[in-house]
Amino acid sequence: MHRRDVGIAWAFVIGLWFAILFVFWAVWDIAPSGPARTLLMVGGIVVLAFNTAAIMAMLAHYREDRDFMYGLDLKFLDELRNGRR
Repeated sequence: MHRRDVGIAWAFVIGLWFAILFVFWAVWDIAPSGPARTLLMVGGIVVLAFNTAAIMAMLAHYREDRDFMYGLDLKFLDELRNGRR
């Protein structure tokens, strides 16, 4: 379960990077001026930096609390499975 959650988190980070890069590419020619392009670039870089750092921090906390979080999930899944029999 933990490995799947980590993979999904990294997929979201990679998707965000591709989305921001696509937006840069799509609006670069229609940006009205050089300062506007600079502002778009700085804003995109800030969004990428903060979101990537947040996901990395979340994954570090997942790693620290993995046994507790996933242990509860496994316990409830076992109880659910045993209750259905």
